[in-house]
Amino acid sequence: MRKLLWATARVLVIAAVLAMLGLSALLFAAQAIVRPAPGDWATTLRVGPLKMDVGVAALVQWGSTPWIAKQLHGRTLPTRLGDVHLAWDDITQQLSLHCQPCTLRSSSWGGEPLRLQDVRMTVRRNATELRGTLQSGAVTATWHGALRPAGITLHIDVPSTPVAAGYALFANAIPEVATAQIDGTFSLKAKLELPGKALTVQPRLEGMAVQGLGTEAWAQAQSQCSQGLPVAMAKTTLRADSVLARAVLAAEDQRFYEHPGYDLMEMNKALRSNQAEDATLRGASTLSQQVAKLLVTGGERSPVRKLRELLYAVEMEQTLGKARILQLYLSHAPWGATVCGAQAAAHTYFGKRADQLTAAQAVWLAAMLHNPALEAQRWKARGSINLERAQWVAAGLRPLRRTERNQLLADLAVMGPPERTTSRLAGLSKQ
Repeated sequence: MRKLLWATARVLVIAAVLAMLGLSALLFAAQAIVRPAPGDWATTLRVGPLKMDVGVAALVQWGSTPWIAKQLHGRTLPTRLGDVHLAWDDITQQLSLHCQPCTLRSSSWGGEPLRLQDVRMTVRRNATELRGTLQSGAVTATWHGALRPAGITLHIDVPSTPVAAGYALFANAIPEVATAQIDGTFSLKAKLELPGKALTVQPRLEGMAVQGLGTEAWAQAQSQCSQGLPVAMAKTTLRADSVLARAVLAAEDQRFYEHPGYDLMEMNKALRSNQAEDATLRGASTLSQQVAKLLVTGGERSPVRKLRELLYAVEMEQTLGKARILQLYLSHAPWGATVCGAQAAAHTYFGKRADQLTAAQAVWLAAMLHNPALEAQRWKARGSINLERAQWVAAGLRPLRRTERNQLLADLAVMGPPERTTSRLAGLSKQ
């Protein structure tokens, strides 16, 4: 009897060891299958006590396989997006995913996440073809894709949808949604390549109009940036055709007089540029949006702030017009340390009124605006700023004849702050 018990115990132990080895082999095999490829979008799944990094492309490919999708029915997967609840419909052969709330992150818009209260997605697979829907609030998109041996190509289509419905998704984070009347429609076509993460987007905005934010009051807004300046300088209004105003447009918004407060072309360029892992984040704010940032929203980098700026930019284009928007920007723009406003910048850096600047001096100041604090520190330490940036601004300055542009570029190469501004520059504090 004792021998029988020992034999039975030995068989059970061996079976347990084999089962553990088999389970480990399955887990390692699963990890190998769904392991993120180099550069792939990845998320983390928890399987019991284990954590597993998986590529999004592999997850979609294997998770949409019917015999695997059946096993996912009723399960909840903790991911970086949030808890994703899964359901499988055997009749329609459709997998449903539900995230509530859902947190999205992307290097394209900085470190601030984008939170949606409710996101629902459906997936149907036919051989190597995928299709389904994506919905949040009253915004619905259709999508389709094709499985490739090493990834997935996805096409996403948001049909014409009220802009107000899009903003309603962020009502908890954008207080203006409660008071503003938002008209117009938007649509979107996008293509996403996985695992390469190549994203192309074609957005459209039609008839967007905003009322109720009170930007008409900014017609009388006074800047505090000229405090402490000589009276004659503080009261001087810079004309829209002045060389500094034209240089600022060349530096910050070359299509200022062509767009309605937003520039979809620049947004697309910024999106493409920001996709690289080591990219220096590029903005796409128009001058109108920058005025909204200076007067209302502040400088925090986040998609919600951009959406708020868009509302104000569109309304002020209607209530104030281009000339006043440009004037507001020039009188409030930061020029490093404690310096703000065109008159204060001209006085601090060149000891002149803004309307007395030479073309080279105007371009030098305009070139600082992409990073005022850094350029002010550089000027204080070296007596110069980023020459390459200044040359780029000079190339966009209009109107100039070829001889005038050549002379401007030559002047920039040898230019520095005049001696009489040394004491002013020494007083600039670091940011």
